[in-house]
Amino acid sequence: MIKNQVDIITMGCSKNLVDSEILMKLYEENGYRCVHDSKNPQGEIAVVNTCGFIGDAKEESINTILEFIERKKEGKLKKLFVMGCLSQRYPKELEEELPEVDKIYGKFNYRELINDLCHEKVAENACQRHLTTPRHYAYLKISEGCDRHCAYCAIPIITGKHVSRPQEEILQEVRDLVAQGVKEFQVIAQELTFYGLDLDGKQHIAELISAMADIPGVQWIRLHYAYPARFPMELLDVIREKDNVCKYLDIALQHISDHMLTAMRRQTSKEETLRLIQQIRKRVPGIHLRTTLMVGFPGETEEDFEELMDFVRESRFECMGAFAYSEEEGTYSAEHYTDDVPEEVKQERLDQLMALQQEISAEIQAAKVGTTMRVIIDRKEGDYYIGRTEFSSPEVDPEVLIPAAERTLRVGTFYDTTITGAEEFDLYASVKNNRR
Repeated sequence: MIKNQVDIITMGCSKNLVDSEILMKLYEENGYRCVHDSKNPQGEIAVVNTCGFIGDAKEESINTILEFIERKKEGKLKKLFVMGCLSQRYPKELEEELPEVDKIYGKFNYRELINDLCHEKVAENACQRHLTTPRHYAYLKISEGCDRHCAYCAIPIITGKHVSRPQEEILQEVRDLVAQGVKEFQVIAQELTFYGLDLDGKQHIAELISAMADIPGVQWIRLHYAYPARFPMELLDVIREKDNVCKYLDIALQHISDHMLTAMRRQTSKEETLRLIQQIRKRVPGIHLRTTLMVGFPGETEEDFEELMDFVRESRFECMGAFAYSEEEGTYSAEHYTDDVPEEVKQERLDQLMALQQEISAEIQAAKVGTTMRVIIDRKEGDYYIGRTEFSSPEVDPEVLIPAAERTLRVGTFYDTTITGAEEFDLYASVKNNRR
């Protein structure tokens, strides 16, 4: 057990990761050493930042907490704290079931952890974080919460209403991170297109991204978690016109049949969705779209599923993820619908959908062979340097593999490459010349 060391374990999404990074900075400013997601935790304090989105994530969070409770029983840990989405949603239940945890914090009051530990009020800078990502990229959270209230989603129950961060605060954080060497920003929010709506009734995401793009040193901006209904079309002009805004958009569509979209309370229709995709591709030539789809929602018929499969065939998304419906207590669907699609049918549909996307992805990747693409290097792994193009977000999208034997490359540096080969998801490339 190492004195004054804190092990912080982050479950779930990149929005949780940003919270962990803020907490790590607070710890370090108060004399502690922090280690993130260690495979061999040795600190005297542990903090588990939980996820409470779906059943599997909740189970993983609970199992992780139990592992640290066991360490505490064995005398390998002095204090254990829990924070995040799961504890935001079930604070009393966790306190009753897990009395070995020293204190339960939620998603928004976790900063009090430092005050409680130090027994005094600790000053903080909202923009200061200890980055856990490679130093050349960072996640940038621009808001919390969601006002959409889709039938299946527990996020509004956990995080509450949409709350935008002040624009100048966000821009100052970008400037600070650029000064630390960050070149690439993954802009994240539960629903980024609603940015600013709670401030003055207007969507200001296009204005924010344009201002970010004008900050010297910002080389890539990538946008995550857009919503199709009330999509601000002026954002497409920013993506097209600003060279450092990646031609990439993560927009979760969930389904395409009107039957399912209505039941899911998605506030859009098949016709509107198809028109939006057409407009996005028309106004931003070459854009890569990432989407997420759901199978097995209550009432989904074989006809609904076939309509979804046809939609994926025709739309040819560059990147796509999918998951099977999981009933979450307190949501509209849990209270008003019966989870009537058998689990084996959900899994079969999920497998069919992902197999189709695998074929599409392989074709899209193969078409890139012979082209020149700008790549940023994330790491060296075995015999390859691993990088990404502007069309790939870290950890979830295809990567570019460059033989390390060719030449020495620098992590965090941009290179012009020729794509020499393609697999279903990843690309192979050879460096032409380097660009900082």
